Amino acid sequence: MPVRAERFHQVLLIISTILFSWFAMQVVHELGHVVGAWCSGGTVARVILHPWAFSRTDLSDNPHPLLVAWFGPVVGSVLPLILFAAARALRLPGWYILRFFAGFCLIANGAYLGAGSFEGAGDAGDLLRLGTPRWILWVFGVLTASAGLWLWHRLGRYFGLGPAPCRIHPGAAWGMAALLAGLVAVECLAAWSRVPDPARAGG
Repeated sequence: MPVRAERFHQVLLIISTILFSWFAMQVVHELGHVVGAWCSGGTVARVILHPWAFSRTDLSDNPHPLLVAWFGPVVGSVLPLILFAAARALRLPGWYILRFFAGFCLIANGAYLGAGSFEGAGDAGDLLRLGTPRWILWVFGVLTASAGLWLWHRLGRYFGLGPAPCRIHPGAAWGMAALLAGLVAVECLAAWSRVPDPARAGG
C-alpha cells in the first residue's frame, strides 16, 4: 500500500476514534442517569444528545437525585470497561478501539467530577449540593483518570504511532468513520425531531 494511503488511513482512524469516543461517552454517561432514574422510581422527561451541545438528562420526577447523579459517571465509566473486557476475552478484531474508548470514558468522567468540584458545575455541583463531600469527587477523579491513562499506555502502536507501529487496516479506519457518521446522523435526527413545528404550535 502506498505511504500516502497508509497515512490517510492512520489519520482517519485516529480522528474518527477520538470523535466517536467523545460522542459515545456522552451517550453512555446519560444512559447511566436514565438507568439511575428507572432504578429509583424517577421519570425521565427528556435526554439531550446533540453533536454540537453538551448532553443532559432532565427528569420530571426525581425522588432519589443523589443516586441518579452518581449513576451517570459510574455507569459511564464501568460499562465501557465491561465492553472492552468482553471484546478482549473474545479476541474480537478492533478490541484496541474499545480499550481506547474505555480509557477515554474513565478520563472524561473523572475529570468531569474532579474539575467540576471546584466550580460546582454539572453533576459535580449536583453531588455537592446533595451532600457529597468534595474529597470524594477528587478521589473518584484521580482513580478513574489514572485507570484511563493506564488503559491508554502503549496503545499508540495500534494506531500507527510509536517506535513499533502496527499496520493500519483500511477496514478499521473506514469502519470507525462509518460509526462516527452514523452516530452523528442519529443524534442530529433525534434533535431535529424534538424541534416544535410552528404550524402545530399553540401560539
